[in-house]
Amino acid sequence: MTIRTTIPLLFAIAGAATASEFKHVGDFLLKSHFKITGDKVTPIPMKAIGFRVYTDGVRVKVVAEDDEDSHTTFVIYRSDGIGRQRPDRGAIEVIPGLQATSQTDGVLRHLRLSRESLTITTFPGVSNQTVVSHAVAAKLKPSTEKEASAAARKQP
Repeated sequence: MTIRTTIPLLFAIAGAATASEFKHVGDFLLKSHFKITGDKVTPIPMKAIGFRVYTDGVRVKVVAEDDEDSHTTFVIYRSDGIGRQRPDRGAIEVIPGLQATSQTDGVLRHLRLSRESLTITTFPGVSNQTVVSHAVAAKLKPSTEKEASAAARKQP
């Protein structure tokens, strides 16, 4: 299944999956990471990090590629699309996607997810900084034997 078909499938899964059944909907590669303090934007040095995204139709789980134990779970609050404005066009368009939130230990995180990108905005509770992490759709290496065999079956 390609990235282009997995995110629309996300919405079909929303009605069919049970609350404990997470399905893989896409992989993303971190492209930019920066913090905002007042009107100052500061890039944060980073290494390339892959994320695997899963959903059960109610929640979205974002997992670090090489560490299944390192994840954040978000609760979906909007799945009717997200707005996007392309640099070469003035109008905002609505594309398939969803928005979700996570609040843990006084830290609020907001997720915007589409088939093209994943953006997590982090609002620490006692801070004047906001951290934005932006990842783009990518094909990551299979993390489990099950994923590896599924990928091998798709090869021509």
